Amino acid sequence: MKAIMGILGLVIVLAIGYQVYTSSLNRAGVSSPKQQIDLAGIQSDLLSLAQAERIYFASNGMYATLDQLRQAGNIHFQGSDLRGYFFNIEIDGIQHFRITAKPVDPTRIDWPTFSIDETQQISILGKSAPGR
Repeated sequence: MKAIMGILGLVIVLAIGYQVYTSSLNRAGVSSPKQQIDLAGIQSDLLSLAQAERIYFASNGMYATLDQLRQAGNIHFQGSDLRGYFFNIEIDGIQHFRITAKPVDPTRIDWPTFSIDETQQISILGKSAPGR
């Protein structure tokens, strides 16, 4: 009887975990495995840019624009377009920054816009039409 209850409990926990996982994907508008991989790549790029900002801040006492990060050698991609997303850095004084990744690829019209700030937390801002 204990074994059956243990297995039943495990199945219930797995079902709840699966429900939470699928609902979080639905909130981000993720529908396919390829889209999940692409969006994970965008989030990884945002984290890399935020880490580059931290490094730049430690060296210079201020946050940097995308061009300044590139010139300092803290990032290695060229341009502000990456993986069909446009990356923009907004600096608010010397204590705050916000990096936004917005889809520009016409095939990704319903993909979410992401942002990250000095707290290193990625936020989903919602879906937006492509464009800068």
